[in-house]
Amino acid sequence: MSYRFAIIGCGHIGRRHAELVGRHGQLLAVCDIDSERALELAAKHQAKPYFSIEELLQNERPDIVSICTPNGLHAAHAIAALERDCHVLCEKPMSISSLDCQQMMAAAHKSGKKLFVVKQNRYNAPVAMVKQLLNNNKLGRISSFELNCFWNRPIHYYRDSWRGTIRLDGGTLYTQFSHFIDLLYWFLGDLKSVKGIRKNREHGNAIEFEDCGAALLEMQNGSIGTINYSINSFKQNMEGSFTLFGEKGTVKIGGQYLNKLEYFSVEGMSEPPMPRQAGANDYGFYQGSMSNHDKVYENLVHALHHPEHDMVEAAEAAKTVEMIEKIYACSPLTI
Repeated sequence: MSYRFAIIGCGHIGRRHAELVGRHGQLLAVCDIDSERALELAAKHQAKPYFSIEELLQNERPDIVSICTPNGLHAAHAIAALERDCHVLCEKPMSISSLDCQQMMAAAHKSGKKLFVVKQNRYNAPVAMVKQLLNNNKLGRISSFELNCFWNRPIHYYRDSWRGTIRLDGGTLYTQFSHFIDLLYWFLGDLKSVKGIRKNREHGNAIEFEDCGAALLEMQNGSIGTINYSINSFKQNMEGSFTLFGEKGTVKIGGQYLNKLEYFSVEGMSEPPMPRQAGANDYGFYQGSMSNHDKVYENLVHALHHPEHDMVEAAEAAKTVEMIEKIYACSPLTI
């Protein structure tokens, strides 16, 4: 089956989505309040340009709408598409409010349409391998973990932009590191308690929240661990790593984007070979997470054909938002 798509938001990530839609159907329309960006993307992909989501949804009938707008607008835009009987693929984070997530899920339930959320790091080869180890209890009981996220986002990344604002960005854990919190939930389950601290050390008035933070967490399964994160790595992204200490094994996923298996010591097992992977999403003067959006779209289409297929839906994605809210609530922003 060939699907009809629309993309809301024609920035960096919207353009990445547009490159992939053609493999699975037709890109009917794109939308952005920045008319120049909408016109440029529409012309490149032979789609119709719109400058308001209301007008697009009145005039077009897409099967699937991809939401690629600023974080704080995801809920309103997803709900609008769901109310017009469209399936929705929402970029991360699902929202920056758990209340908004509940309203998004209610709209999906009422419409009978699917609400999926992009979590492309789950398709990283070492990440998928570790998840399989956990599913098969190869590591045994997990006693502790360490999650490190050390990237670079210079001040000019935030200038004249929605980025850096509480209302539309939400915070570093939402925009840069929500994928890491998603994997924390995917690997270890829900959060029980947290105590942390946050600071803005290098970005001054360019952001309204932290540029670095640290937290000590206890999970519902009894494991404890730390999150250390920063966007102050000098000149370039340094590390994205997740280490698990289990009674039958220790593993570390590392690299800049959770894309390398850096340590493997598991009872009765040899280190498995990792396949070659694509690079990170390249946005010019900075890089984002791993470029696995091709796998996201492949799994999206498969999930629509086969409802039993595992794809990140709203209820699971909302857990990431809930956990970030808990971390922020227990991590005061200090001078």
